[in-house]
Amino acid sequence: MSAASLHARVARRVLPTLFVCYLVNYVDRVNVSFAKTHLSAALGLGDAAYGLGAGLFFIGYFFFQVPSNLLLHRIGARRCISLIIVLWGLISALGAFIRTEEEFYVQRLLLGAAEAGFFPGVILYLTTWFPSSVRARILAVFLTAIPVAGLVGGPVSGLILENASGAGLEAWQWLFILEGMPCALLAAWVHRTLPDRPADAPWLTPEERAALEADLAADRAPAAAEGSAWRALAHPLVGKLCLLYFCTMMGLYGLSFWLPQIIQGLGWRGPLQVGLLSAVPWSFAVLFMLLLGARSDRKRERRGHAAFAGVVAAAGFALCGLTQDSMLGLVAISLAAAGVMGMMAVQWSLPGALLSGTAAAAGIALVNSFGNLGGFVSPFAVGRLAEVTHSADAGLFLTAGSLLFGAVLLLASPGLEPTSRR
Repeated sequence: MSAASLHARVARRVLPTLFVCYLVNYVDRVNVSFAKTHLSAALGLGDAAYGLGAGLFFIGYFFFQVPSNLLLHRIGARRCISLIIVLWGLISALGAFIRTEEEFYVQRLLLGAAEAGFFPGVILYLTTWFPSSVRARILAVFLTAIPVAGLVGGPVSGLILENASGAGLEAWQWLFILEGMPCALLAAWVHRTLPDRPADAPWLTPEERAALEADLAADRAPAAAEGSAWRALAHPLVGKLCLLYFCTMMGLYGLSFWLPQIIQGLGWRGPLQVGLLSAVPWSFAVLFMLLLGARSDRKRERRGHAAFAGVVAAAGFALCGLTQDSMLGLVAISLAAAGVMGMMAVQWSLPGALLSGTAAAAGIALVNSFGNLGGFVSPFAVGRLAEVTHSADAGLFLTAGSLLFGAVLLLASPGLEPTSRR
């Protein structure tokens, strides 16, 4: 079997499970954006308080990622990811019973801590199955769970908010419960089907396992940082990757936590209509990130592709802030979504190519931890600007500026190109 056929076979076995996990994960993370209007009325939240609560998720997320990823490196993906799924599903569902602003803050902190190990754990896990030469397209497929979560989660959330009732609970409470419950089944599925490493995969022959291990060993040899976790944390490349991912997350969560409000600001109303229209930007994002990831692999080039996507995203956010036209605004925010997701997909092929071993476990977790602080800064800053200026436009311009800075950082850092180090 050729290397391409072997990678395709592994992808068919591993990626669907991880994709569904991340889809549910992302829906549970950002469904608060659809509940915002109802939640704010029930708890008396202003835009700044909502933005702070949405962003506090990433404080809990920040502190637990490195230890969680090191634990996964030691005990294996199957057990660690199953436990993470159970915890985030339970805490997400308990969001239905918050009664005060303070409880909202605590629930978001705990949800972030519970989810912390999932995404960096999956990124690390994929480096044990796929060499860097195909990783951009593999990551693009995995990361399409984010826009697909928007495609699915928006309409489903709108449907729940318009129709769910009973048992003395309001629609927003049913939203958290119904979207948190599937995690119990999902955890059982992961524990049953996900092998920790190629040697544990019963669907690979001994020859296929040997070929895959040899391919991965050859790929790890030129990595820039190996050895201890502390060495990885101090590596200058890791610092640049952290800053780059911070800029990208400013864009992603400036979009994810405020997209329903942006669409309402463009003139559309009604939970179901807003939910359906929120699927449009994510549709563009799916197509763009898959095409960009495949082209990046084919050209063996990362920085230019990720920088191009960052410029597209910045232009989309800026145009959305400048226009008052509903349709042009929808096109602009669709460009923003496509650019953000394309940038994210390509840049996540960098840490696994530049780091290896325990250094990769710690480095990937640190990049995700620090970068996701952008998920704290962005919702809070956008919410605060919206309260001060009585408009979402200033937040859109702030987001555009952060993405443009990330694109410039990429172009100014040739050391971040894996092929330049090989």
